[in-house]
Amino acid sequence: MSLERKRGNTHGAAAFATLSRKRESALLALLVAYQVMWDYLDSLSEAGARGGHSDSGQLHLALVDALDGAHEPDAAREPDAAHEPRDYYACYPWRDDGGYLDELIETCRRCCRQLPSFHELHPLLQREARRIGVQAINHDRDPDRRAIALRKWAEGEYPGEGEASWFELAAAAGANLAIYALLALAAQRQCAHEDIARAYRAYFPWCGATATLLDSFVDQFDDREQHEHCYVAYYDTPEQATRRIGELLQRFLREAQTLPDGERHVLLAACMAAMYLSRDSARTPALKPDSRRIARAGGQLTRTLVPILRLWRIANGQSAT
Repeated sequence: MSLERKRGNTHGAAAFATLSRKRESALLALLVAYQVMWDYLDSLSEAGARGGHSDSGQLHLALVDALDGAHEPDAAREPDAAHEPRDYYACYPWRDDGGYLDELIETCRRCCRQLPSFHELHPLLQREARRIGVQAINHDRDPDRRAIALRKWAEGEYPGEGEASWFELAAAAGANLAIYALLALAAQRQCAHEDIARAYRAYFPWCGATATLLDSFVDQFDDREQHEHCYVAYYDTPEQATRRIGELLQRFLREAQTLPDGERHVLLAACMAAMYLSRDSARTPALKPDSRRIARAGGQLTRTLVPILRLWRIANGQSAT
């Protein structure tokens, strides 16, 4: 179900392969497999929460293990839990997936081993993959408990962070775009620590927060009707939410321009924003004026891409997704 409903996510992940100066089939396969797994786990976690099954984050450990394939356990250390079989479905009554999740994990690991600079980025990738486990909190059905837990989590993970609010940090952590930018760096033959740090600072939290908040923005009325978690609801007013999303998008675009091959990062950012803003829900009378404001904040490229991607959605039957 998620393969069809969230196909646009997979296309978006695959686009990060264009950041690599040399086309790497292993990178493309890794990006697609990781996104398919992310969507699968996200859908499963959400369904579990609706059924009253609490997920402590065990399910999302698959995302961590998937990015550990290039390293063998150190014989001098205690056995590494990441290399021991985990019961990812420990919190769920259903677990017979026919080996689907294990195969996705192994595919990612196999691709990681083919990326020349993966070892340089491995610690950072592992940390960011663990943080995606915040999705387990996002799916908590109790809004008060969820907000308290999210704030506590964000303040614990990012102490002293003053440029983004706690819920913007949580929103950014639940996205995986920084991971994809880092994997594109891992595909290069040489990867300096300075380049890694610059790419991470550009993508986190600015790109991740923008993506999650745009998704929340276009879904806000459906989320409210279905009593789902909605990140834009943390802002004091809809006007504040619109203004802030535009600011986050502009910040990422400025940061992206400073990166090597910055035009590629800018194009990806504009495509991401335009993809959300080309959805049916973004064109409703209630959201269309705010959608235009956000598009203007994204600059001429974003504004140009919105109608183009609208046509792409219509041609591919993706208008509402």
